[in-house]
Amino acid sequence: MMQSQPFRFSVAPMMDWTDRHCRAFHRTLSRRARLYTEMVTAPAILHGDRARLLGFSPEEHPVAVQLGGSDPAELAQAARICADYGYDEINLNVGCPSDRVQGGNFGACLMREPDLVADCVAAMKAVVAIPVTVKCRIGVDDQDPEEALDRLADAVVAAGTDALIVHARKAWLKGLSPRENRDIPPLDYDRVRRLKARLPHVPIAVNGGIASIAQGLEEARGLDGMMLGRAAYQDPELLLGVDPLLFGTPAPHADGFAAVEAFEPYVAHHLEAGGRLSDITRHMLGLFTGRKGARIFRRHLSTEAIRPGAGLDVLRAAVDEVRRRQPLAA
Repeated sequence: MMQSQPFRFSVAPMMDWTDRHCRAFHRTLSRRARLYTEMVTAPAILHGDRARLLGFSPEEHPVAVQLGGSDPAELAQAARICADYGYDEINLNVGCPSDRVQGGNFGACLMREPDLVADCVAAMKAVVAIPVTVKCRIGVDDQDPEEALDRLADAVVAAGTDALIVHARKAWLKGLSPRENRDIPPLDYDRVRRLKARLPHVPIAVNGGIASIAQGLEEARGLDGMMLGRAAYQDPELLLGVDPLLFGTPAPHADGFAAVEAFEPYVAHHLEAGGRLSDITRHMLGLFTGRKGARIFRRHLSTEAIRPGAGLDVLRAAVDEVRRRQPLAA
């Protein structure tokens, strides 16, 4: 049985995917899921367009920001800014394997530098009152996952981290692309459970390869929660099961059709502000996965929502393609 409510279920931070429109849509499907931003680097926050990088809607709570970086002072400054923006959690990325991230000495390569990660956590904890968490792998390259994960966990727990989210596979920093790193290294959920058994007082959630809530319940047994990434993005209707199955509260809406209707005011507001329909609908393409008409829904949005001036009528027409193909209720 999972213990820690705040980390019981979350949608993973995913580059180019979990922007503010994606999160607003996901919030329509679950009131209780914890949502994460795309990774934002500390230097970008210090020197870039903060409103664009960090802005979010109040309805997104609970929402966490994921930071990338390895300079404790920079991360502390960035964390303070994020806390002032109203985020519910600061999460440090110690899991991304991309070459660009490695070049900046952050992400998964930091698995090799647990003391530096601990310094980063301590620096952020010193300046914010909200939780500071770490998302990591079980190791990188030829590291022994038993030793590597224990060393990192012990260091950041001593530094005051409030939770660990563990992607239950290694990252190979040379020879595999970021996409391949999400699939090829074998999953080892037992390794995460062994960490929890050794650190029973630390909230620990598992991530990686979880395709459904049912599978998540199995893999997260004895842990504090599960984090779903691609499954939640590519089949967002599964998020309607989060509140009833994991929190014992009703789903916000009966089905995907009702969720889209409830989301229409958000879409309309974005359009009125000069935004493009496709900014939002690109995150909705997987909504009716498994239903008759899903392919037509995707095709209609993919071709029509990108047109200049596309409005709510395009979204409604796409939904109607699915609705009219559903079997009549008995």
